[in-house]
Amino acid sequence: MTLEYLRDYCLSLPHVTEDTPFDANTLCFRIGGKIFAIIDMEVFDYANLKCDPERSIELREQYPGITPGYHMNKKWWNSVSVRGNVPDPLILELTRHSYDLVYSSLPKKIQTELNP
Repeated sequence: MTLEYLRDYCLSLPHVTEDTPFDANTLCFRIGGKIFAIIDMEVFDYANLKCDPERSIELREQYPGITPGYHMNKKWWNSVSVRGNVPDPLILELTRHSYDLVYSSLPKKIQTELNP
């Protein structure tokens, strides 16, 4: 998985924006103003992605490249390796899962504004 490929995938999802709110190297992807993915552009080793807590436990047990989210709420966020020990299709699936979780947590008003 390359940084460019994951970035293009994130930006292909409806209504996604990107910014660097923490520093020049930390790229965040948002839906409705809420972050669903965080990646380091300088050292692209993993992506922080939101995940259902029960699924997080299963994934962490199954894949050594999926660990509790670095500098994040360990219950809701995973750090997902992009260095080959997590299959690329799973990384994309987990990115979409994160997007869907964040979208579903948005107030109904914002959801309606995004998808009238």
